[in-house]
Amino acid sequence: MVEDGVFKDGGINGGARRRGCTIHANDFFPEESFKSWDNYGKAFLETPLRLKNRIVTRSNDHLEVVEMKARSHHQMRKTLNWWDMAWFGIGAVIGSGIFVLTGVEARESAGPAVLLSYVVSGFSAMLSVFCYTEFAIEIPVAGGSFAYLRVELGDFVAFIAAGNIILDYLIGNAAVSRSWTSYFATLCNQGPEDFRIIVPSMGPDYGHLDPIAIGVLIVVAILAIYSIKGSSIFNYIASILHMLVLIFIIIVGLINANPANYSPFAPFGIRGVFKASAVLFFAYIGFDAVSTMAEETKNPARDIPIGLVGSMVITTILYCVLAMTLCLMQSYKTLDIHAPFSVAFTVIGVDWAKYIVAFGALKGMTTVLLASILGQARYLTHISRTHMMPPWFAHVDEKTGTPINATIVMVVASSVIAFFTKLEILANLLSISTLFIFMLVAIALLVRRYYVGGVTTKGNQIKLIGSIVLIVGSSTGVSVNWAVDGSWIGYAICFPLWVLGTLFLWLGVPQAKKPTFWGVPLVPWLPSFSIGINAVLLGTIDKASFTRFGIWTGFLFVYYLLFGLHASYDTAKEFEAKCGAKEWNKVEEGGENGVSPTPVSN
Repeated sequence: MVEDGVFKDGGINGGARRRGCTIHANDFFPEESFKSWDNYGKAFLETPLRLKNRIVTRSNDHLEVVEMKARSHHQMRKTLNWWDMAWFGIGAVIGSGIFVLTGVEARESAGPAVLLSYVVSGFSAMLSVFCYTEFAIEIPVAGGSFAYLRVELGDFVAFIAAGNIILDYLIGNAAVSRSWTSYFATLCNQGPEDFRIIVPSMGPDYGHLDPIAIGVLIVVAILAIYSIKGSSIFNYIASILHMLVLIFIIIVGLINANPANYSPFAPFGIRGVFKASAVLFFAYIGFDAVSTMAEETKNPARDIPIGLVGSMVITTILYCVLAMTLCLMQSYKTLDIHAPFSVAFTVIGVDWAKYIVAFGALKGMTTVLLASILGQARYLTHISRTHMMPPWFAHVDEKTGTPINATIVMVVASSVIAFFTKLEILANLLSISTLFIFMLVAIALLVRRYYVGGVTTKGNQIKLIGSIVLIVGSSTGVSVNWAVDGSWIGYAICFPLWVLGTLFLWLGVPQAKKPTFWGVPLVPWLPSFSIGINAVLLGTIDKASFTRFGIWTGFLFVYYLLFGLHASYDTAKEFEAKCGAKEWNKVEEGGENGVSPTPVSN
């Protein structure tokens, strides 16, 4: 039983007591494997056995929703409603993506067809939003996609995804804070680069030092630490002002539109449209942070669908209209890559408007940073509850009800990246991590619907695995064919295989679970299409970004083998032992995922 953030009858961590033993959440490595070098040596020799255990072991809804939250010392406060979630969704998404990357991608990749790029990336994001929404309602915890993947795909996959989620937030905050500096310079009637310190010896990608970005991150982090409800109030006030500025941009921009600027519409062809879509996906990723606030919502079944789906619809429409307006105001060939909207107003002779645009952009980026900092801390908090990261990060402050330790550490890391690294490098790497995670969440949704331990037969389990392999394999084939500029034959082979895999799953495997409150429509087609389109967008990203992604994922794997594996393994075994057979059976009563399995038809 959970009371005031700890197990009333015991449990582990977060100040819980059982049989006279106390384990504090502020210990970095309290697990048995790290108590001595001898213990660590023995644990390391068991790495293959432990790795196999963590790969095949799945968590369950009850464990994530009840037991894990008790490891944070204190509960996060349930103060958010659908209004808060909707404005967090808008505030989290509309920021540097539209105000900066639109100019970059229109000029270098898509031309005026950047409008279509936003349609493609928005459609892909909406598919992912549906998947996230079902999970967030069923598993309303701070861990977001990490918790969802732990339940459906196991600890190991969840950790690799979690590491990339952390990278997402670090890079995203760095990118937005650097954009903040560019627009602040414009507001001060300076050039976008004027407030940065140029160090030629460090190269063009890392030699534009940005101290203002660090200051912005620190100020926003203080607000995030102070209060989640206070952050929400600030967010929707700032977002309302931001929306007024966006309406101003659209009206004044269209009044001064020149249709001639829309010719040629797609100078870089369809490949340019999709290449830009992959990068512009960066502009939509804020909704992932909103899903981490599910633990703090009063009524997840009502608040989350309205907040996530509603805000994404509004955002996509605004993005498309703003992208169209920008390219009608100024030729894509001459768009400024740092502050395109502000400079565009100067070009059309409405110089005074650039200050309003810059002010609106700063408002938007500030709310994006706020939602992102809130989200990243909650991700790290839940990851640390499993001990894959040190449990010190899982501490929730009693007074503020916020994860202070996780917030501070993540902001410091983002500040270091923001100080050195250019936006273009950050955006490409961020899009890879995001698309990769969204693919995994879509796969996890298929597993959730079609597999429940003790219900799904062995034959249906094999069919499910085969269908998913076919869907992912054919989607990857399309992606690779696109990346190498292959012939139509590749598409003619891969697309029918994708249809076959999805059709076989739809007709040949009965769904094993029905969503309790709200479910993704058109399963398995919608999540399968999400896998496919995310894979295609991945195929448009440059090789250097994949190299950086591979290096980071390799680092995560090494960390997991040396630390995360042993810490989480010890914690899981300790939990089983301390729960005892009676309590553990209660956790397992609901089947593989901790809920009563409900077979449903297609």
